[in-house]
Amino acid sequence: MQTNLSEAAKKLPRAEEAESILRSCVHCGFCNATCPTYQLLGDELDGPRGRIYLMKQMLEGGEITESTQTHLDRCLTCRNCETTCPSGVQYHNLLDIGRGFMEQQVPRSTGERLLRAGLRTVIPRAGLFKTLLSTGNVLRPLMPATLKSHLPRQVTPAKPRPQLLHARRVLILEGCVQPSLSPNTNAATARVLDRLGISVSSAREAGCCGAVDYHLNAQEAGLDRARRNIDAWWPVIEGGAEAIVQTASGCGAFIKDYGHLLRDDPAYATKAARVSALAKDLVEVLRTAELERLRVRTDKRMAFHCPCTLQHAQKLGGAVEDVLTRLGFQLTAVPDAHLCCGSAGSYSITQPELSRQLRDNKLAALESGKPEVIVTANIGCQTHLDGAGRTPVRHWIEIVEEAMA
Repeated sequence: MQTNLSEAAKKLPRAEEAESILRSCVHCGFCNATCPTYQLLGDELDGPRGRIYLMKQMLEGGEITESTQTHLDRCLTCRNCETTCPSGVQYHNLLDIGRGFMEQQVPRSTGERLLRAGLRTVIPRAGLFKTLLSTGNVLRPLMPATLKSHLPRQVTPAKPRPQLLHARRVLILEGCVQPSLSPNTNAATARVLDRLGISVSSAREAGCCGAVDYHLNAQEAGLDRARRNIDAWWPVIEGGAEAIVQTASGCGAFIKDYGHLLRDDPAYATKAARVSALAKDLVEVLRTAELERLRVRTDKRMAFHCPCTLQHAQKLGGAVEDVLTRLGFQLTAVPDAHLCCGSAGSYSITQPELSRQLRDNKLAALESGKPEVIVTANIGCQTHLDGAGRTPVRHWIEIVEEAMA
């Protein structure tokens, strides 16, 4: 694709990257076949190819309208299109650049600004989120169904974590909403890894990975959170931690991008690359482990929802399914397993109608094999799917930990 960036676009920090990505697209349209929003809406501008054209027009000095903003906002950033694309177009990076540029050009309504500011204020702050969640649970009977669906049906309290120290050590990201929505997930992870001879520690100063700010177009704020996490983790990394483990695949996908996003920052480029290299989803640790040491005993029938951030961003599709099968769990078939559930970070709040349609379609596919429970690998997907009040949805590591002898 030929490009001719405007003078304003050429001044963007990632202008050369945007131009390179635009030129790599050959307009084939294969991406539309696996795009969730294109499948729902049937509009070329709500598929990756159409959005690429919109961003090309925008970066070349063309008109930028509220319609442009709407079509870009509707993208889930699920990256299914990247898995499909034969040309290797790095669509998510172009979308980040395009959305950041658009945010400077098209003013949002007061309601939109308040909603996005509220999300950026509440979600990354674990203490504030926990307080508001507790208040929400008290007021649950008075809430409309749309709000209730964002609250967990049941919270499993965190059980004690093991205190033994092993030769192998990993860091774990506690996360911002997971400690309140599913507090036992990381505790279960610590107990499973302890059985495998791996100690788990966390850095208290590390907080939100930065994805919430970054994907709501407050990109510099997101990168500042990344820098703070790098500073918090660095002493432990230097002390010999072999990995930074994430139990939320959305966080993992973003942390693995630190090296790319901070590659031009002279103070953090080298450290960010090191952090990205050490970042591992939990399944990457378990799939190379001696799983027989867990002594799992189970006949549980489950459906696994593979989050987009695991299968499309981290390219780990099939990894959790393989571990669960090796451990003896019965996994039901899931039609169209490549499609997004509609959670997508804050998407379920900013695009509630589309998100609900995607959730209902995903649940129909997950429940088609009549599982006892649905398991997943990302807190956003877990809460979103469980909010429908149908088959219980939990993190897969909790089910594994419960089945250990």
